[in-house]
Amino acid sequence: MKKSSYFVSLFSFIAFYTVGAAQPVFYPSYWWTGMKNTALQLIVHDDQVARNTVTISYPGVKLIKVNKVENKNYVFLDLIISSMTKPGKIKIHFTGDQGEHDAEYVLKAKSKEDGRTRIQGVTQADFIYLLMPDRFANGDPANDFFAELRDTQHDRNNPFDRHGGDLKGIEDHLDYLKELGVTAIWPTPVVENDMARTMEGGESRSTYHGYAFTDQYHIDKRLGGNKAYKQLVDAAHAKGLKFIQDAVYNHVGQDHWSIKDMPMKDWVNQWPSYTNTSYKEQPVVDPYAADIDRNISVNGWFTPFLADLNQRNPYVANFLIQYAIWATEEFGIDGWRIDTYFYSDGEFLNKINEVLAKEFPKLTVFGETLVPAALNAAYFSQNNLNVPFKHNCPGITDFPLCNAFLDGLNQAPGWSAGVNRIYSTLAQDILYKDPSRNCIFLDNHDLDRVYSVIGEDFSKYKMAINWLLTVRGIPQLYYGTEILMKNFKNPTDAEVRKDFPGGWKEDPVNKFTPEGRTTEEQEAFHYIAALANYRKTSPAIARGKLMQYVPQEGLYVYFRYDANQTVMVISNTGSKTWKPDWNYYSQRTKGFTKTRNVITGAIKSLNDFEIQPKESFVVELLK
Repeated sequence: MKKSSYFVSLFSFIAFYTVGAAQPVFYPSYWWTGMKNTALQLIVHDDQVARNTVTISYPGVKLIKVNKVENKNYVFLDLIISSMTKPGKIKIHFTGDQGEHDAEYVLKAKSKEDGRTRIQGVTQADFIYLLMPDRFANGDPANDFFAELRDTQHDRNNPFDRHGGDLKGIEDHLDYLKELGVTAIWPTPVVENDMARTMEGGESRSTYHGYAFTDQYHIDKRLGGNKAYKQLVDAAHAKGLKFIQDAVYNHVGQDHWSIKDMPMKDWVNQWPSYTNTSYKEQPVVDPYAADIDRNISVNGWFTPFLADLNQRNPYVANFLIQYAIWATEEFGIDGWRIDTYFYSDGEFLNKINEVLAKEFPKLTVFGETLVPAALNAAYFSQNNLNVPFKHNCPGITDFPLCNAFLDGLNQAPGWSAGVNRIYSTLAQDILYKDPSRNCIFLDNHDLDRVYSVIGEDFSKYKMAINWLLTVRGIPQLYYGTEILMKNFKNPTDAEVRKDFPGGWKEDPVNKFTPEGRTTEEQEAFHYIAALANYRKTSPAIARGKLMQYVPQEGLYVYFRYDANQTVMVISNTGSKTWKPDWNYYSQRTKGFTKTRNVITGAIKSLNDFEIQPKESFVVELLK
């Protein structure tokens, strides 16, 4: 997420006050029988609920402990749900000064399709499409406006307002994504953001991006709510598309229920006065770091309106862990992308990853680590480093490789510049336990759009797509890149978060269809689709090894291969025409005599192969 320059007093919005309710609110909203972990910590939130005695009567469910905390509006119930427990409604009995009453808590049956048709995990055989729901397509205008929410503004002409894109809009375009060759969808957060508008950079803004949660157990109504989300994930799975949910463990919005009425003062990271994070990961990795610098990096607040959760508090940790389990089981998602990963407590991160892996063995997790160096990126994942603290996250968002891609496209080749940056970055894969689990990309919702970064050069664009879809890792495409959407983050992130043309019925053109695209846009779409659909049937790209050669005056060659297939990616970032000496590449080319261009299907003799400056090809080697 983008940091804010707007500061307010820490304590202006975290004071305690009494919340009344006719019936208690439960977190998690409900649970399942048949879970591998039989323990559940149930949060009960109600006016002065702690003044009650609590009892439970249900076969197979045992109340172990009633935890009362500083705020009398909460109790935390430690339950054991045995493996023999049947689905049904648990009666929770409350006895207090005001009399007695019962509340029901629902237990459902765990899905038998986990790991089969849902929660399948995402691998480098997949191709992820990252989109921002509010800016992609408006499938249901009826959910654009709700008078009861804190932010009621809706204006497509204002880059900081909500524009009306929703989950139905995504569902309506699943076939479009299938045609493009996408196999997994990753929307920015869909969780409720019932936030008052914030002031950032002198502008009043909505949290249309989704990173300011106010209730994890509700999907935002303006996107369609829980029912629409479940329907979307199910529809995606029915079409063979996987689904990734965007998580935030580090913080919640200042209007989150647990901040408006905090269970305890150390629910958030407290400071004598407001303290912002430094946004630096180095003190977390640095063996010489001062404690204060490390503390500020991890426990400083991301912005004043994003309350920084204290994950060392076991109640906070349990709340976050149980929500992750709940959402995985409830919606059947295949993976999690974890926002602001290194800002969170390391012990907590390892625990939640361990619990998710135990409950859902095929689930994929990768953490956002916006860091420039491969060493520091590897530190926050499963790695081969000999360090005092070992992270267990399977993969990360590979910003070092993204930066190298852009340097390879824009810089003249040199000893450590240009395409040599890609070579040297991949050469550091020895740091990762399994670099194929990293998510790789050219841009995203926090970065300048790649087509602008490369000067709207279509030759460079094709080269970039070739690298993205063939090198190791799980490739991610940012929405609109396939139709050459462009812009820099100038003056704000909103410039790289424009509406997808055709996602609204009033749009003058519809670029979801060939008829709405320019000739160049159609060529871009076709290029990605051809390569993305080819890689679906390529075992060398999906599961094979990578071998790269030291670039020669800007000529960069690498191979993806297994016992049955060899794919060569050759790119000329230099200034001269090359007719490669195949003897130099004989370790991988020996025994092959021809190439087949995977985009055009053209077959050419290796002896006749020639590559001009700025050309790039993906070819399958033939005997």
